[in-house]
Amino acid sequence: MTLQQVMTQLEGYGNPSTKNTFLKHGAKEPFFGVKVGDLKKIVKKIKKNYTLSKELYATGNSDAMYLAGLIADEQKMTKDDLNQWVEQAYWYMISDYTVAWIAAETPYGWDIGLEWIASDKEMTASAGWATLSSYLAITPNEAIDIDKVQALMNDIGENIHQAKNRVRYSMNGFIIACGTYIPELTDEAIALGKKIGKVAVNMGGTACKVPLIPTYLQKVVDKGRVGKKRKMARC
Repeated sequence: MTLQQVMTQLEGYGNPSTKNTFLKHGAKEPFFGVKVGDLKKIVKKIKKNYTLSKELYATGNSDAMYLAGLIADEQKMTKDDLNQWVEQAYWYMISDYTVAWIAAETPYGWDIGLEWIASDKEMTASAGWATLSSYLAITPNEAIDIDKVQALMNDIGENIHQAKNRVRYSMNGFIIACGTYIPELTDEAIALGKKIGKVAVNMGGTACKVPLIPTYLQKVVDKGRVGKKRKMARC
């Protein structure tokens, strides 16, 4: 499929209600408001396409940018590609999902995540924490630097409430990822979550809430899901 053919399909899937919801969460024109389920219908036709993914992302259309991440080829994406993408990621569905998911699946996901969390830009730092969370979700624990993960957890414990708005949400998610995917850190993550308490994040007047770390992790424990890895970050 060509770029124009895909954009035409995206426009056809546009949903006013979805568009209104996305606007409340931070999306900006131009975009159509396409449901993720409808995006996946297009993904089935395209599969992975490195060139088309870059063309779609470059449009600046939020629907196209999100789709770009779903069809991106993690073996062909370069660090320059990812840095360009995170620079243009202006709201969390793009920074924390589109960019973070594909970044985590590349061979340099951990390293680029560490680079991004040091950024002064809110969406870049948020993307960094989300990338690290997804990395933990798909990487065998024997390949993970547990000491570094614990150091990051401690850093979050000290700084989360002073971090920028969306970064607080992604930091909270990182602690949850630590406790969910690394069994030896579950108790530590729960204890840290109790110390952190409720994390205040401005969700743009929507009904979305920030998960309480201990409550969320206890549910993971009760369901016997601790340590269960995902095959891929994208979903």
